[in-house]
Amino acid sequence: MSEQTDTPKEEIYYDQRSVALRTTQSIYFVKEHDKATMLLLLLNDYKEKQVVIVVKSKKKADALSELLKSKEFNATAVHGNHRETQQQEATGKFNDGSLHIIITTDMILKTLALENIKLVISYHLPELPQGYYNRLAFMKEMGVGMALVSPEDEYLLDEIEYNMKKEIEEKTVEGFVATDTPTHTNKTKKDRTKKPRHRKNKTKKEQE
Repeated sequence: MSEQTDTPKEEIYYDQRSVALRTTQSIYFVKEHDKATMLLLLLNDYKEKQVVIVVKSKKKADALSELLKSKEFNATAVHGNHRETQQQEATGKFNDGSLHIIITTDMILKTLALENIKLVISYHLPELPQGYYNRLAFMKEMGVGMALVSPEDEYLLDEIEYNMKKEIEEKTVEGFVATDTPTHTNKTKKDRTKKPRHRKNKTKKEQE
């Protein structure tokens, strides 16, 4: 009779490089005023999945919550204006699957014990690269990360990619049509084919 030994579990690392390599990620370039429209299209494939949307303000969290509910998405905002009992109730519903989408901020997200997250959408990029990596880490190894990147925030993306030494795949959304604003200008879109985005921040001295 052969002796049976337990197979040791593979250790999961949460440093930026490890998270970047194991998490499926994509970015979508979109103007700020068109983000909500794009978000609705992206969520069509995740209506029954556990999704976290990270925004930079309580006001935006509430606005998106109302929009998603009006489109019959099972969503709610969770932020600092809500009592701890409300936050815990939302967490419980999310974890048991009776609530599918939570819109929140980085500050509150780190206090919620959310489980089985399948998708994290960075509606706004964090000011520091570490914040982006922290969002992905909440999914362990089983989720997908998406980021909506406005022209004003492309420098944040540069920092994130350089920090993780990984260029994130750029995608487009089928059916999405960008719109102009009254202040629209005809600036030429940055040429991203010249060199990898994560190398943009290297100084000349570093490259020598």
